[in-house]
Amino acid sequence: MQENRKFFFFDIDGTLTDRTKHEIVPSALKALELLQKKGHFVALATGRAHYKAIHFMREIGLENMVCNGGKGLVLNGRLVENEPLDYLKCKAIVQQAGQLGYGVLLAYDDSKHVYARDLLFLKQAGYRKEPTVYHINGNDDISHHDQIYKMYISIPQSQEAALTLKDTVGHMRFEKEYLMFQGDDKKAGILRMMQLLNHHPKDVVVFGDDTNDLDMFSGNWYSIAMGNACMELKEIASEITEKNIEDGIYKACLRHGWI
Repeated sequence: MQENRKFFFFDIDGTLTDRTKHEIVPSALKALELLQKKGHFVALATGRAHYKAIHFMREIGLENMVCNGGKGLVLNGRLVENEPLDYLKCKAIVQQAGQLGYGVLLAYDDSKHVYARDLLFLKQAGYRKEPTVYHINGNDDISHHDQIYKMYISIPQSQEAALTLKDTVGHMRFEKEYLMFQGDDKKAGILRMMQLLNHHPKDVVVFGDDTNDLDMFSGNWYSIAMGNACMELKEIASEITEKNIEDGIYKACLRHGWI
């Protein structure tokens, strides 16, 4: 078994979980269990922050993950890396957003706590849909802190071009009201994990469904797009399996003889 061992990395939303129920697909959970019994390495690969992803990881019986968009690594249940964003680049984006008149929320650590000098973000974008603790302090300033884990800027998509520095830090838009800045290099996280494990990346297999998995699918390994995946991902995938709610993960693993 050891010579045929694979190293699996799974996206969460839309891959392992049903987006309508926000629960793991039962056949996907079974596949994870069987892969581990076969001796394969199984991990999550998610953009979620460590504090958000760790509970899900444990609930589904895993001990490994690439999180925080590739900047966090959990190996054998222990957090071994969790890097913040590039501070100086974040600072420049915050200053430009302020000049353009858009509100900013800043997460200075790996938690649900965010900070702002005023209510501008909330007035422009409203409250975030995820559990969030807001700290509004007129004396708060990014210069008072030395690290940034996430940023949220209340700029409409139609105005994004004006934020000319946005591409200097990983970002994505899951909500129309604001732009979120976080790690977006799952591939780099997977490569670091493989270095820690002292195994060649050619034995990696990744599963994903959305544009935030494009980077992960550009690695020199086998990539499987879910049947419900976006077209951009399907176009570069090694294989397209059935939709996640149609047992796509389980069926792919069965076809390849991994379980």
